[in-house]
Amino acid sequence: MSVADEHISTQDVIARRSRLLGPAYRLFYDQPVQFVRGEGVWLHDAAGHRYLDAYNNVASVGHCHPHVVQAIARQAALLNTHTRYLHETVLDYAEKLLATFPPQIGHVMFTCTGSEANDLALRVARTCTGGTGFIVTANAYHGVTSALTELSPSLGLPLPEGSHVRLVPAPVSAANAGEIFAGHVRDALADMKKSGIRPAALLVDTIFSSDGVFADPPGFLRPAVEAVRADGALFIADEVQPGFGRCGGEMWEFARHGLLPDLITMGKPMGNGHPVAGMAARPELLAEFGRRSRYFNTFGGNPVSAAAGIAVLDVIEDEGLMKNAQHTGAYLIKLLRELQARHALITEVRGAGLFVGVELRRGGPTGAPATAEAARIVNLLRERRVLISSAGPHGNVLKIRPPLVFRTEHADLLVERLDQALQN
Repeated sequence: MSVADEHISTQDVIARRSRLLGPAYRLFYDQPVQFVRGEGVWLHDAAGHRYLDAYNNVASVGHCHPHVVQAIARQAALLNTHTRYLHETVLDYAEKLLATFPPQIGHVMFTCTGSEANDLALRVARTCTGGTGFIVTANAYHGVTSALTELSPSLGLPLPEGSHVRLVPAPVSAANAGEIFAGHVRDALADMKKSGIRPAALLVDTIFSSDGVFADPPGFLRPAVEAVRADGALFIADEVQPGFGRCGGEMWEFARHGLLPDLITMGKPMGNGHPVAGMAARPELLAEFGRRSRYFNTFGGNPVSAAAGIAVLDVIEDEGLMKNAQHTGAYLIKLLRELQARHALITEVRGAGLFVGVELRRGGPTGAPATAEAARIVNLLRERRVLISSAGPHGNVLKIRPPLVFRTEHADLLVERLDQALQN
């Protein structure tokens, strides 16, 4: 197929998609790409070209990992039903998943998406605290339900009048980041009190993915969590993006901060592309929630999803993917910082494990956000068959978040192509 034929074919698919799915969906890249096959860190388009995937954490243990595929197919051939019937595979998964958390986290409830998991966490927090106020960061993303769009300012929707949500600035890269962030959280709590709002929880993505990726110094989240707990509110750790060993060394990013959350939400990486998500909790909270409420999700916790989840945990352990995230992530950050020394547009490289943000600004660290340049680089990399995205309130942070099977040779290729794009 020629480049012209490929373009025509892609435009036909775009037109058909628009006609059938309507205008609300969005596509990546100025020149969208149609994938037909995936394997490990590679995606293959309809013309047979291979792309290095440095963005998709959904296929967390690699696209179409055979162990996960086989587990899904095997269970789908036997039975798929819901949690109102007994099924040991669901319990096996719960047991295996809970073993990755501190012992104080004793229960897990399953959903299909991270949005549903966060929505459930809001319900539990309101029920157990009697509060209605939530604190989130200024460019956070936590889900797409009606309740969570209000807590997801990155979607661009204004807070409704009388909202019980308070937005705080994202963390900063500084030695005193913890006190600065906690100060903003205390201000939000004081404003709630002034407005007669009882706080329910601080909800944060523990690596601040949509805010631009902030991981250091480890422990900076602690003062903010102490502040909300002093006011009777809970700490909800949204681990949908940073969890499952992505940040290296620990299974969960909250552990790098030395924290024990009250509620933990999970999603995308759990089933390596199969829709499974969940919320883990301290048992005393679910005892209160269960006494006053009930929860049911037809597909949440079905046996096929549980089989996929078990297989993902098997692969993370058997293939040493947490250690790989730590090793390859450190190598990638080193290469990117060497690149920073050669390109003034890069003002900061930050992250943990295989979750990295590369901030671009014009004229140095205090210069204007290089929003247009970041978009151009993302698209130039797509032309060079490397996939990344951007994040942050100005869209000027290159977001690198590959499958956990990403190795040093893939990091070499990514940085080589990024170097080329920066010179273009």
